Amino acid sequence: MPIIQSLDRALRILNLFDDQNKELKITDISQQMNLHKSTVHSLLKTLQMHGYIDQEGHTGKYRLGMTLVEKGQLLLQGLDIRGAARPHLQELSDLTGQSVHLVIMDGHEGVYIDKVEGAKAAIRYSRIGRRVPLHSSAVGKVLAAYRSPGELARILDNYVFHIHTPQTIDRKDTFLEVLRGVRHDGVAFDREENEPGVRCAAAPIFDHTGHCAAAMSISTLVSHVDETQLQQFVKLLLNETRRISAQLGYRS
Repeated sequence: MPIIQSLDRALRILNLFDDQNKELKITDISQQMNLHKSTVHSLLKTLQMHGYIDQEGHTGKYRLGMTLVEKGQLLLQGLDIRGAARPHLQELSDLTGQSVHLVIMDGHEGVYIDKVEGAKAAIRYSRIGRRVPLHSSAVGKVLAAYRSPGELARILDNYVFHIHTPQTIDRKDTFLEVLRGVRHDGVAFDREENEPGVRCAAAPIFDHTGHCAAAMSISTLVSHVDETQLQQFVKLLLNETRRISAQLGYRS
């Protein structure tokens, strides 16, 4: 399998940093990598542009950037929540026969980190690792609704409201109004906004700090589950998300 040389070099640079080498000069990196300083400088600037490397202004030394901390926290958060939520996903799926999902925020999208396929489910589009838009999914609305105003503003800056179905939200002001409703009701819906014929409901999972760490959803087919039955499923969903939040140390 061919190796992308520039990517390999960038990753090797990151691996030079450890407990004994928290900061490095460009000459140190150049020597250890056996590369010319100009080549190393270009690699460092690229890593710095994406936040994986920082440079100390006074000494000029390089150190690992905050992006690595953010990604590490995301991974740990996802693993902790997945373990806590798994029995509840299974229980909700067993009670309803529907597919149930666990989703966390990554950048401007949600990411499926777990799912339980329902015995009665006919929906197969979801998979662990798949990304989902914020504006057209129930889980995305939940994850966006509980961001801080500043963070939400950054997320929606230049956000593209891609149209997936005739029901998809396509305006920022409409989306913000929906998010206010999500915060008020504690639940979000996707009414054929992301996939034709698919209707979903989602609710937040809070950690011990009160942060919305994930969203849990139940997916149904419009042809199989009517609005009355969906609302019954929502009550079960809210019960499970409250139990998970309590398990994570959240106190309302």
